[in-house]
Amino acid sequence: MLRRPGRRPSLALEDGDDIAVGAALGVACGLVFWLFNFAYAWLSPIIGGILPGLASILYPLWYFSGTLAVIILRKPGAAVYVNLVGSAAEMLLGNQFSFGFASAALQGVFAELPFALTRYRVFNLPISMTSGALVALEYGVYLMLFRYQGVSFLSPRGVIHMISELVGGVLIAGVMSWYLYRAIAATGALDRFASGRARRDDADRRG
Repeated sequence: MLRRPGRRPSLALEDGDDIAVGAALGVACGLVFWLFNFAYAWLSPIIGGILPGLASILYPLWYFSGTLAVIILRKPGAAVYVNLVGSAAEMLLGNQFSFGFASAALQGVFAELPFALTRYRVFNLPISMTSGALVALEYGVYLMLFRYQGVSFLSPRGVIHMISELVGGVLIAGVMSWYLYRAIAATGALDRFASGRARRDDADRRG
């Protein structure tokens, strides 16, 4: 899907609606992160007991927000902004993992890379999946370097961790975010935005 002809993407989040919707999206995602903290504490020992490193497939539930933000807002900086708001909301609710704002911002940068390469003009499922994969790659390496220092990249656990991270990134941060955007757009909540108009035009063409 392309932007409307003749309309050049703005250089930043500069519209009041963008900022307000981004803030609301960030708070909603922060609530999801916070709730997932409890689910992960319960699920991780079970999944890790099946295969060490496999629990990493769930990690994208902590960073899907960046990809979703760019798909909805379609502006440079959207992923970083929403990730930071989500991280702040999660910390206010109480985050026992506390990865911090630097990690959230870095995840946002990687989420935006494939969209930036198209000058924020192409928004489709393959680009969304690429975005999720890039964040997964960044986060997987980050964990190996700063959280799992005793685990080698080439060890069975390290390999399973990275593969699980990438699979989860593609499916959760990529595919899930894309269809979540479509579900939100179908309600008409995004009609004032390019993403909502694109979804509506696509529906009209189909039928």
